[in-house]
Amino acid sequence: MKRLEVFVESIILASRWLLVVFYIGLGLALALYAVSFGYKLWNFASHLFGMDETETILKILGLIDAALIASLVVMVIISGYENFVSRFDNEGDVHWLGQIDAGSLKIKVASTIVAISSIHLLQIFLNVPQYTNEHIFWYTVLHVTFILSALFLALIDKISKKGDKGKGPDL
Repeated sequence: MKRLEVFVESIILASRWLLVVFYIGLGLALALYAVSFGYKLWNFASHLFGMDETETILKILGLIDAALIASLVVMVIISGYENFVSRFDNEGDVHWLGQIDAGSLKIKVASTIVAISSIHLLQIFLNVPQYTNEHIFWYTVLHVTFILSALFLALIDKISKKGDKGKGPDL
């Protein structure tokens, strides 16, 4: 019976390597998104002198939005691999490796989503005539929901870390 238990545990532990497929897929998606970003940048640069200030700001906000999304993908790939699959061998080269646990990752993801939502809301406010009051209201409600979610995640993480301080290592 013990051999069966060890065998099942080995399979369960080895299954974490299946996550590598997802992280490689995210890396490929990031490469495709980089191509999309390059196209947006080229389009912006080639039409720069024909744009008014609002259009220029909207294009720049779109580029910032893309950079935030790309950063989010990299953060998920690296910290997900580090937390759930295996430690990186060259951890000394990148000082923040190993410092982002699952709770911190959730907060960083939520914070990035709030930043992305803020950019989208700013883009909407710069294009107010293109939206109805009802659309603006619901975009704002959605943004406030993202903010509240991020705050609650941070609060939960803080409470759980405070509760972990007095505990010793699990045996």
